[in-house]
Amino acid sequence: MAKKVYLGMIADIMHPGLINIINEGAKYGDLIIGLFTDKAIATHKRLPYLTYKQREAVVRSIKGVFDVVPQEEWSYVPNLMKYKPDFIIHGDDWQEGSEKYLRDEVFKVMETLGGKVIEIPYTKGITSGGLAKEMESMGTTPEARMKSLRRLLSAKPVVRIIESHNGLTGLIAEHVSVDVHGQHREFDGMWASSLTDSTSKGKPDIEAVDLTTRLHDLNDTLEVTTKPVIYDGDTGGKIEHFVFTVRTLERLGISAVIIEDKVGLKQNSLFGTDAVQTQDTIEGFCAKIQAGKKAQITRDFMIISRCESLIAGKSVEDALERCHAYVAAGADGIMIHSKNKDGLDVKEFCLRFREKDSHTPIVAVPTTYNQFTEEELAEWGINIVIYANHMLRSAYPAMVKCAERILSTSRCMEASDEYCMPIKEILNLIPGTKKK
Repeated sequence: MAKKVYLGMIADIMHPGLINIINEGAKYGDLIIGLFTDKAIATHKRLPYLTYKQREAVVRSIKGVFDVVPQEEWSYVPNLMKYKPDFIIHGDDWQEGSEKYLRDEVFKVMETLGGKVIEIPYTKGITSGGLAKEMESMGTTPEARMKSLRRLLSAKPVVRIIESHNGLTGLIAEHVSVDVHGQHREFDGMWASSLTDSTSKGKPDIEAVDLTTRLHDLNDTLEVTTKPVIYDGDTGGKIEHFVFTVRTLERLGISAVIIEDKVGLKQNSLFGTDAVQTQDTIEGFCAKIQAGKKAQITRDFMIISRCESLIAGKSVEDALERCHAYVAAGADGIMIHSKNKDGLDVKEFCLRFREKDSHTPIVAVPTTYNQFTEEELAEWGINIVIYANHMLRSAYPAMVKCAERILSTSRCMEASDEYCMPIKEILNLIPGTKKK
């Protein structure tokens, strides 16, 4: 009987190094590829460009592959215990760095199984990560960008979205990452906020900036990023106009639009009952949702309904009645909003909503109840967390301090030293900038 050989792979971008390790693995017996699922990858790296089924089809067609099985976790341990291979193959690049703990786990498990770990010398000069960066620099297609939000919702407990109002903030959302306790973290996408769009232009957040202007500015972000975008559609406007908005956003590759169930001149929700907040009727807003869903071309675009009941001082019961009706009308998700700092009304809403609806995505914007972590919000049943205005809010104080420092010293040396990054560093943020 042939020996069983296990090889874990993401296999998003095939290159000679991966073919080499497959060929080496096949020499030892029947080679089983443990193909990482989107869910296994999402909490440690960016989602692959290809779906699991697409990657599986590619790997199965490679000579030397005996079988392909899903690897549902980042750790190899569950699959090693399940399939009990005689050998596991891995490149020797995991001997140091963030994956060393995976290596230690594997050696312990294989020792208990009586198997052997075979480490293949790392192929120099080519890496999947390097190729991915090259592909990223080429951009993405509207279709691929639009589909990515639904994939993220399927793969991650919480999708992490941050506000972007220009190309530079888009680059921050695209590239900033940290490692926390061995876990890679980055933002999953961007929020095109009407508040920050208008504020960055010195205009009030009352839908004073028209759709054409907002989309012109949003295009700057789309040109330099690849991650999904959720568009703040305010009230959506008249039903007759909303259908064209949906078609336009869908054509651009926007993943979702969020519209709120208010009517009349928009007032920012965080004013709460300090400003007049007039909600649409349930029937009226459901008609807008249905018109938008009828207008869209693909199944991938999402229309998410934002409920303003808690903002308007109404009860959780009112919010629940509305949101269940919006889902029945075709909404692809629900956003619940509140200005209360304790967040308890949002928590109550989410827990009660989940009693009847376990699958519709819930979106939260914890601007006021910011003491809760993403993990805590996920326990409430929240799927998408939007940090809705932090790029602009953090930039403004820094710019004011810089300007004041220049005025007080009659020169820019102190301001440069205290508040400014070196010009070379900021130029390096921009793809295609020539280094001098």
